[in-house]
Amino acid sequence: MENNIFELQFALDTFYFLVCGAFVMWMAAGFAMLEAGLVRSKNTTEILTKNFALYAIASVMYLVVGYQIMYGGGWFLSGIEAIDTDQVLADSAAEGFNGGSVYSSASDFFFQVVFVATAMSIVSGAVAERMKLWAFLAFAVVMTGFIYPMEGAWTWNGDDVFGLYNLGDLGFSDFAGSGIVHMAGAAAALAGVILLGARKGKYGPNGEIKAIPGANLPMATLGTFILWMGWFGFNGGSVLKLGDIDSAHSVAMVFLNTNAAAAGGAIAALILARIKFGKADLTMMLNGALAGLVAITAEPSTPTALQATLFGALGGVLVVFSILALDKLKLDDPVGAISVHGTVGLLGLMLVPLTNDGATFMGQIIGAATIFVWVFGVSFVVWFIIKTIMGMRVTDEEEDRGVDITECGMEAYPEFTNR
Repeated sequence: MENNIFELQFALDTFYFLVCGAFVMWMAAGFAMLEAGLVRSKNTTEILTKNFALYAIASVMYLVVGYQIMYGGGWFLSGIEAIDTDQVLADSAAEGFNGGSVYSSASDFFFQVVFVATAMSIVSGAVAERMKLWAFLAFAVVMTGFIYPMEGAWTWNGDDVFGLYNLGDLGFSDFAGSGIVHMAGAAAALAGVILLGARKGKYGPNGEIKAIPGANLPMATLGTFILWMGWFGFNGGSVLKLGDIDSAHSVAMVFLNTNAAAAGGAIAALILARIKFGKADLTMMLNGALAGLVAITAEPSTPTALQATLFGALGGVLVVFSILALDKLKLDDPVGAISVHGTVGLLGLMLVPLTNDGATFMGQIIGAATIFVWVFGVSFVVWFIIKTIMGMRVTDEEEDRGVDITECGMEAYPEFTNR
C-alpha cells in the first residue's frame, strides 16, 4: 500500500514539476511580446529573433555543460539513466514517504533550464535597438553555459564560493530567484549597457532625456500578462512538490502571494506615475506589476497575503524611481529591465528576513554582493572581448535604418514602412 501511495506521489510531483516548467517556458513568449512592444517598429524582428534564439541556445548550453556545472549531472553524452524503482522506493521508505521531494531527474533538468533562459531574456531588452545580433548570441552562449550555472551552484546547489564560504551557511535564502535569476540577468545587462552606450537621440547635448516610445503597447501589455501567468509556474514550481498536504498548501500560498504582489506593484506604480507625471503611464504600470513579481520571488511562501501585496507595492514604487535614476545616469535601458529585475531583485532579497527566520540580513547582503560581483564582473569581461573581436554595436546608419533590415533582412511591419 505504501509503495502505491509513493508511486502516485512520484507521478504527481513529476507532473506538477513539468507543468510548472512549461509555464516558465511560456514566459519566453512574454518577454518577446513585452520587448517587441516597447521597441520601435523598425527593430521588432530583431528583438523577436533574439528572444527565440536565446531560448534555443540556453536549452542546448545547459544540457551540454551548464547543468553539470550547477548540479553535477549531465546527460548530453551519457543519456538519462533508467530509474531504479526498487532503489527509489527503498531510499524514500528510509526517509519517510513524505520526507522530501520525489520527481524524475529529467523533470528537474527541464525546470532548471527554463530558469536559465529567463535570466538571459532579461539581457535582451536592455541592449535592444543598437546591439549586433551575433554579438548578443555569442554572449548568450557564455551566460547560459557558464556564468549563470556557476552562481547557481553557489546558491541553490550549496557549493562553496571559490572554496571560501557557502552562501546557505551564511543565512542566504532565495526561494525562486529574485537574486539568482533576476538580479543576475540584470547585472549581465548592466555590463553590456555600459560598454554599448545609449541609443542615438536618447540624450540631448545638454543632458536632456528624450523619450523614445515603443511601437506596440497592446503587445507589451499582452507580454506582461503572459509573464504574470508564467510567474505562477516560476514561483509555484519552486516548492518542488505537490503530493502531500503541507506542500499543496504551500503551493496555494505561493500562487496567492505571487498574484497579490503583482497587483500591489501595478497599483503602486500607477499611482506614483500619476503623482509624478500627471498622467496614467501604462509602461510604468506594466513594469510595476513585473517589479511586484520580482520582489516576491525571493520568498513567496512565508508572507501573508497582505505582506505580499505591500512587498509588491514597494517594488512598484522602487522601479519607477530606479528607471528615472538610470536615465539621469545616461544608462539607456529601452524596456526598464535593469530596474525591474536588478534594483527590485535586490529589494526582494532584502525582504526575505522579514518573514523567513532562516535568512539573515547579513547573509542576504553577502549573497547579493557575491551574485552581482561575479555576474557583472565576468559579463563585463566577456562583453569587452566580444566588443574587441567582432564589435557590439551596429553602425549609425544601420541604427537609423533599423536593425530589422540590417541584421535580419526583413521587417515586422513592411506595409507601414515609409521609404
